Amino acid sequence: MHHNIHLSEPQKSGWIEVIVGSMFSGKTEELIRRLRRAQYAKQKVEIFKPRIDDRYSSEEVVSHNANAIRSTSVDSSGNILLLTSDVKVVGIDEAQFFDKGIIEVCDTLANQGIRVIVAGLDLDFLGRPFGPIPPLMAKAEYVTKVHAICVRCGSLASFSHRFGGSEKLVQIGESDTYEPLCRQCFNLALKAQL
Repeated sequence: MHHNIHLSEPQKSGWIEVIVGSMFSGKTEELIRRLRRAQYAKQKVEIFKPRIDDRYSSEEVVSHNANAIRSTSVDSSGNILLLTSDVKVVGIDEAQFFDKGIIEVCDTLANQGIRVIVAGLDLDFLGRPFGPIPPLMAKAEYVTKVHAICVRCGSLASFSHRFGGSEKLVQIGESDTYEPLCRQCFNLALKAQL
């Protein structure tokens, strides 16, 4: 007789949540909101970001509206695994700037029973899928796409248009470098730059 089969330890279930959108769409605010809720529930939370992003602070994830939460800057995705012992929730911001190893890192963490919340740009400044974000979206249990407002026409914006001449894929920028645009205004802006 196996009466006690359901009394064993409950399975630790982890999963991946991905928050994507253009610049100025509120990705980091949404990440911070979810992490704060977990902290409020007394869950151990660790937050990581790539060292490349030091626009505001090297010790905190900071959204454009100056909402902040303590974080650790790491040089590569592999470092995250070394720093996540005894954690319930892992937050990763600006994930588009990580190496593609971030996909396996998120998988490994989720398989260990950790809730992984990832935020990043899904499209680069030319409107192309950005780095490791699309495969992360495919592997995630939950995907949330947040939108900015198009600064030219007021529609929902999914694209981050860069003005200025740089062709570098990674250019840390603010509102003086990028503007959120809808599909139509983005296409018009790209044509105008050619």
